[in-house]
This record gives sequence, C-alpha cells and structure tokens, in this order.
Amino acid sequence: MFEFQTIQKPIEDILLKEKGSKFIGFAYPVNSESEIKDSLNHLKSIHPKATHQCYAYRLGINGENYRANDDGEPSGSAGLPIYNQLLAHQITNVLVVVIRYYGGTKLGVGGLVKAYKESAKYTLEQAEIITRELESKIELKFKFSQQNHIFTLLNKYDAKILDFDAQEICIITANIKTSKKESISDELSEMLLEFNFI
Repeated sequence: MFEFQTIQKPIEDILLKEKGSKFIGFAYPVNSESEIKDSLNHLKSIHPKATHQCYAYRLGINGENYRANDDGEPSGSAGLPIYNQLLAHQITNVLVVVIRYYGGTKLGVGGLVKAYKESAKYTLEQAEIITRELESKIELKFKFSQQNHIFTLLNKYDAKILDFDAQEICIITANIKTSKKESISDELSEMLLEFNFI
C-alpha cells in the first residue's frame, strides 16, 4: 500500500453565507506540520479580522496524524465537521480551513455544525482528487567520478533530485517512490555506495 488520495492543488476563497455570517473555505495539499503552520499563518495575515479560523487536517498514508480545531467555536461544532469531510472524501495530506466572519445572528451548535460541514464539503467539491505515490527521501554520498552512474541509476528509478552538492565527495538528496526503496537499496549496496533514507 504505497498510494494515497489527496488534492491536486490549493482551493481558496469558497464563500458560503448563513444568516449574515460569512464562511470562507480553503483546502491545501500538505506534506508536513510545518507546511500546515505556514498555511494557517498565511491565512491569518490575509484575514486578521476574522472571528474564527477553524480547521482540520489529515497527514500520513492512512491519515494517522490528524487534528480538528474549533478556534473558539463551541466544542465539536467546527473542526470535527470539517475533519469528517476529509474522511468522507477519503483524502489525506490535506488541510481544510474555514474562516468565519460573524454576521450578528447566533447559529446555535446545530447551525454551526451544518455551516462548517457545508463549507468544507463545498470547498472539497471544487478540488481535483488525485492518487499520489508515497515517496521516501534518500541521501547518497559518492566520488565525483561516479556521478554518471548515479544519475543513470536515479533516472531509472524516476527519482526527483532535491539537492546536489558537487564536491570531490558529492552528496545528492532525492525523493524516490517508496515502492522502489528496496530495489534501489539493493543496487546501491552492490555499488558499495554510502546511502541512507532520511
């Protein structure tokens, strides 16, 4: 099981109005908690006067790392309905944020649950859901003279090179599909190369 479903690209500014309150939905493909933090801070800077910034996310191939945040709304009335939409769409590595501007009329817990659910649902309906393969990061050390062999090998495994430090002893950091981790490890071991997954 080396695949997961996620969204292809960010979805922003999906507006829902309920009794004068404005609910604005956002969805972001994310790979780490630091990316989540960056997205939340970015939205806070764009919407500093928002009444609430509620969100939920799932990370990991089975969504094992997750969080739902009510940001001051009654407990369970905002973050959980948003999170349930991530489950309903069977996606992971996604952050959904719903920003609320209070419109003067209280919605009650039931009304809030419905509004946050609808906002998250409507936002995710605008997204293209794609299947991604799980990737692992590898670091290789080798002599400069070996670089042609290394690049040939990395190409064979469709590796994405993230960083290349070309010294006498070169260091490459790359992403490879986790499903190919064992095969590339065998080949690198045969070449007596120093490598590790990070």
